[in-house]
Amino acid sequence: MLFSSIIYIFIFLPFTFFVYFHLHKKRNNTAARVFLVLASMFFYGWWNPIYLPIIISSMVFNYYLGEFVSSNKPKHRRKLMLTFGISVNLLALAYFKYMDFFIQNLNFISNSSINLLHLALPLAISFFTFQQIAFLVDSYKSKVKEYDFLTYALFVSFFPQLIAGPIVHHKEMMPQFASTSNYIKRYRNISLGIFIFCIGLFKKIVIADSFSPIVSHGFDHSSTLTFFESWFTSLSYTMQIYFDFSGYTDMAIGSALIFNIKLPINFNSPYKATNIQEFWQRWHITLSRFLRDYIYIPLGGNRKGNIKTYSNLFLTFLIGGIWHGAGWTFFVWGILHGFATVIHKAWAVLGFKLNKYIAWFITFNFINITWVFFRAHSWEDAFKVLKGMIGLNGITLPTNLQEKLSFLSVYGIDFGRFVSNINSSSYLPLYLLLSIIFVATLPNSNEISKRFAPNLFFMLWMLIIAFTSFIFAMYLNVTSEFIYFQF
Repeated sequence: MLFSSIIYIFIFLPFTFFVYFHLHKKRNNTAARVFLVLASMFFYGWWNPIYLPIIISSMVFNYYLGEFVSSNKPKHRRKLMLTFGISVNLLALAYFKYMDFFIQNLNFISNSSINLLHLALPLAISFFTFQQIAFLVDSYKSKVKEYDFLTYALFVSFFPQLIAGPIVHHKEMMPQFASTSNYIKRYRNISLGIFIFCIGLFKKIVIADSFSPIVSHGFDHSSTLTFFESWFTSLSYTMQIYFDFSGYTDMAIGSALIFNIKLPINFNSPYKATNIQEFWQRWHITLSRFLRDYIYIPLGGNRKGNIKTYSNLFLTFLIGGIWHGAGWTFFVWGILHGFATVIHKAWAVLGFKLNKYIAWFITFNFINITWVFFRAHSWEDAFKVLKGMIGLNGITLPTNLQEKLSFLSVYGIDFGRFVSNINSSSYLPLYLLLSIIFVATLPNSNEISKRFAPNLFFMLWMLIIAFTSFIFAMYLNVTSEFIYFQF
C-alpha cells in the first residue's frame, strides 16, 4: 500500500500504532515487537504476497550468517563465509533485477533468441540487500553488538523504511528497537511525526503528481519536442523526482517517529548544491553513505594518490548508477556523475573556485540534463529530449508574442502553442520557476521540523496542507506509485 493512500493513512497506520502501544502498555513487549514485524510483513505482502518468502529467507540467512562471521571462529573461515554471504545477496539481487537485461544484451551480441524470464522485481530488494550487506561486513569487523533475531527482523522489515529507504544502518536502528524507553507513547513525537508526514504528503500529491502527466507526455508519448517543450519536460522531471522522493522520505520519517523511531535524514535541499560532491552529500544521503563506506573506502578511497582516488570515485558512481536500474541509460547516468565528481575533485585540487551563483547554475543544469538519462526508458526517448534542448527540433514561442517578436521568424523561430506536445498550459513556466525558487531558497522539512512546537500555528498549518493534499488527490483521481519503488 502507498503512504499516500487512504487505507494506509486512515486504517493501517492508526491500527498498527494503537495495537503496538497497547501491547506495550500491557507489558507484552515481546508481543508488541512481534506484532510490528508481522504488520511490516503484511505491509510488504500487500504489494505481492509471493515475494514474502524472499525477504523472510533473506533475513534468516543474513542474521545467522552475521552471528557466524562475528564469532570466535578462525579469521579465514569467517572471511570465507563473509564472502559467501555477500555473494549470495548480490546474486539474488542480480538474478531478479538484471537477468532479463543480461539476456537482452546477450541476444543482441550473439544474435541469439533466448527467451526473457520476465521477472517481476521484488519490492525493496535493492534496499534490504544493501542494508544486510552492511550488517554482514560490520559483523565481521565486530562492530555489531549482540541482538536477538526479533530486533534484527525489525531492523530489516520496519515498514516506514522498508520499501524505498532510507538505507538504515544497524547501529542507528537496532538500539532504538531494543530500548525500553521507546515503548511508551510520546505525544511530541506523535504530533511532529504527523506534521512531517503531512509535509511529505503535500510534496507527493500536490507537487510531484502535478508534474507527472507533463513528464509522461514529454518522455513517453510525444514523437518530437521543440526547444521549450524539451526544457519544460526535463525540468518537470527534475522537480517531480525531487518532490516525489523527498515526499516519500518525509512520510517514512514521520511514520517512524510516531513509533518513537528516528530514521536518518535522507534529503537536505540537494538542489541548493553548488557542486556535484555537495549534491551527493544532500541527495539520497544514506545511499551516498553506503557507497562511501562499503565501496569507495574498501577500494582504497583517497589513500593511494590522485589517480587511484579518481578511479575509485568513478567506479563508485558507476556502481551507484547500475544499482538504480537495469538499463544502459542508468549506466550512462552513473558514468556522467562519475566524470563530474572526478572533474570537481581535480578542480578543487588545483584550487579553482567559481562564483557561488555561477557554480549553482552549472550544478543545477548538470543535474537536470543527466536526469534525462535517468528517466528515459530508451536511448530514443533520451535523445529526443536532448535534441530538443539544444534546439535541433526548432523553437516555438506563444502566439500572443508574434506581433511583437515577428522579426525572429527570419531566424527560424515559429509561433504557436509552445507546450502542445506535452499537454500542458501556458502557466507551466511560472509553475516551474516557482518550484525552482522553492527548492533553491526555502527551508526544507528537516529545518522546519527543528522549529516545530505542538501549538495552534503548526496545527493549523498541518490541517491546511493535509486538506489541500486530499483535495488534490480527489481532483487528480489517481494514486501513483513513488518513483523509487522501481529500484
